[in-house]
Amino acid sequence: MKKLNFLIPLFVAGFYQSQTISGTVISKNENHPLSYVKIGVEKENIGTVTDENGNFIIDLSKANTANKVKIEVAGYETYTENVSDFIKQNSRKIYLKEKIKNIQEVKLKPKKLVDKNWGVNTKTKSVMYSVNPAFKKEDFLGETALEFKANKKSKIKNINLNIASITADRPVIMRYTIYNEKNGLPNESILDEEITVELTKDKIVNQTFTLDVNDKNIWIQGKFFVGIQFLKEFEGRLNISAALFRTGYLRKFYGDWQKMSIAAPAINIDVKVDKNAKDENKLKEFDDQAFAYDFGDVSKYVEEANKEMYGRNKETGKFLNLKDANLYYEVYGDGEPLFLLHGNSGSIKDFYQQIPVLSKQYKVIVMDTRAQGKSTDKTRKDFNYKIFADDVKALANHLGLQKINIAGWSDGGNTGLEFALKYPESLNKLITIGANAFPEGVDENLINNFSIKYKVSQLQNKLENFNEGRLLKLMLKEPKITEKQLNKIQNKVLVIAGEKDVITKEHTEFMAKQIPNSELKIYKDATHMIPFENAEQLNLDILEFMMK
Repeated sequence: MKKLNFLIPLFVAGFYQSQTISGTVISKNENHPLSYVKIGVEKENIGTVTDENGNFIIDLSKANTANKVKIEVAGYETYTENVSDFIKQNSRKIYLKEKIKNIQEVKLKPKKLVDKNWGVNTKTKSVMYSVNPAFKKEDFLGETALEFKANKKSKIKNINLNIASITADRPVIMRYTIYNEKNGLPNESILDEEITVELTKDKIVNQTFTLDVNDKNIWIQGKFFVGIQFLKEFEGRLNISAALFRTGYLRKFYGDWQKMSIAAPAINIDVKVDKNAKDENKLKEFDDQAFAYDFGDVSKYVEEANKEMYGRNKETGKFLNLKDANLYYEVYGDGEPLFLLHGNSGSIKDFYQQIPVLSKQYKVIVMDTRAQGKSTDKTRKDFNYKIFADDVKALANHLGLQKINIAGWSDGGNTGLEFALKYPESLNKLITIGANAFPEGVDENLINNFSIKYKVSQLQNKLENFNEGRLLKLMLKEPKITEKQLNKIQNKVLVIAGEKDVITKEHTEFMAKQIPNSELKIYKDATHMIPFENAEQLNLDILEFMMK
């Protein structure tokens, strides 16, 4: 029996080893190894890149054997093979065939070409996209991208990356990729050759790393994306400036691209464009610096939230179909009901640090507000927080809940206040986190930028941006809660905000003072991102307040 017990783990170890495949990627035409080739599994977050000598090791023990291994690098034809076949042979030699380049003559008329710069130009050191190999090594090789649009054929001259700070013990190896667009997301690379660079501190001038790609002959038209990926681990950290409330895109290897609506990395490009072309990008040329509020580095929280099941849990996720909307919701735990309501353009997953803690003692109901997350809206009318409060009541009724508690972050807190006014008999306790009673309670510069962005969306008049425009208008026009209405709220309310919140301290204190049975808590040095950055303290405060 002892001998059998020894053989079993030996067999398991041997099986696991068989799933870890090593090899070399080689150029078939020139018979030399290819550096930094991307190797991964389609539709999964599994992958690696080859080293300088074309060598790789990839662990496929968790891969779905029905999927395909995908191997690609710009300038070569993509290689695919079923995972089930790929793992049958170790010490692989993969030969990639060079693509045939179709060189199309482009006649330039210099007098019709003018210089433009598109993208995110902020150089803030407050809002950042962080690259830290030590944080989660399995996430390091992920990719981020920014969307652009060229109405007429244009040539990319330079790709610029604004660096907030860098501490690295060696050159940071990174790759740029230009993608075309499909269904609003990055699709396939349009590059004929790799753009791999070594970023060092001495190459950063005035906080910007500029790469001259004029000789790459990159012509673009329509929607496209500029992506960046880091290829080799280093000791230290790289922080890229980011613009708040601009949309970026993230993915891990060949996993699905995810929108990141909180902030976008400061990637911008210098282009040559026909001066007679209609330039919609000009509509976006507003001051990104004004978005540089001290929100801290939230990119790691967004990445962590995307890993969790919350917001896409097939076991508990359901839809409530209303006449004018379909509301997606999930329920966790048992006990007294507690609704968690997210902020503008957010979703259920924003509460990934609250749900597992609070659901140990309460029945936690999380929902995507209409037109956000997985919830849809069937109307064309303007949004207001009363409508959102009605949705909360509809879901509570659907679940057979007579009285609920609400913890609302930002817009979710505003919805909570409207719920308290309209359905006081159905509410027990309310916690607001970074909420406001009227638009003037928000930092003036931020409101000004919301106004500019809303005007841009109106000028563009694009169907796909319709909900974005409505959500911006909501923040500009709502809520409209008066001092007298605040005085009428008799429920127990905990008012929370950050010391550095975009909701002014004076406004938060005003709200707490006007609500008769309220408590006020200002988190020292905290921003508007309390559920992300101060999750442990917030959870404790919610639990303590609920138990009173």
